[in-house]
Amino acid sequence: MAEYEKHLYMIVYPINALVASQLDPDKFGEHYTVGGAKHYSGKVIFAELDPEYRNDAINIQRYIDMTVPHEDGSPKKTKFIKSYGVLADVDISAIQKLHLCTTNGKVLTIEPQEYTAVNEPGMIRTYQEITPLENLVVSTLDQRDFGKYITTETDSKGAPKICFTQIEFNVDHFLESNRLSELFNIDLPRVNPYKMYDCIKELKTIPNKATKTVGLGSLLRDLSFSFLRHGFWFYSPADSKFFAMPSITDLENKYYYWWKHVR
Repeated sequence: MAEYEKHLYMIVYPINALVASQLDPDKFGEHYTVGGAKHYSGKVIFAELDPEYRNDAINIQRYIDMTVPHEDGSPKKTKFIKSYGVLADVDISAIQKLHLCTTNGKVLTIEPQEYTAVNEPGMIRTYQEITPLENLVVSTLDQRDFGKYITTETDSKGAPKICFTQIEFNVDHFLESNRLSELFNIDLPRVNPYKMYDCIKELKTIPNKATKTVGLGSLLRDLSFSFLRHGFWFYSPADSKFFAMPSITDLENKYYYWWKHVR
């Protein structure tokens, strides 16, 4: 019988689940999105964990042992280990790679790197929380301070660990273009432009206000990967990890086969 490498994947969007699989990342993404009628129709984001990672909070080894080829020799595609709240039980240090899968099953793999950007203080940024929260948030905090704030400084709006991204959204252009308009417009799907306008104005007029929640649902289903800025952050009180999106130049040259499916 054929031998297959066993992988440990943590899906972070559209659900948060831990899955063992004998499929490599490209095949796993394809299987999850277009491999069968029971699977999800839309983009998928999943992380590849150290295959040796184990945690007393999750019985990983039991399901790894059950991840074996079928009788006909074909690989076991998915063996769900846990189907909710996984990030809370996973050490961020165990996350090795992040995979971005388009709606038609094309996978881009991105690597962790140090986030060294020098950020403009007080600039209003738009964050999409991915898991376990799914809020759309505007904030005067930069990415590092936002991650720390959500995981250590607020109980009412936070979580012990979080994955989030930043949306490419020009706040000043939005304010100016709607300043004299009776009907507001916004280049984001399913976002109330009047709510966004009010949230931004509140951040600008209340000095000690650091965050405002614009919406409670994720935009990722309707938002192209091309709208995401910088990449993805995983944060906990003790650790963090950043996965950078490739530059536009690299997307258009090195990764064009993937890029052409997301624009």
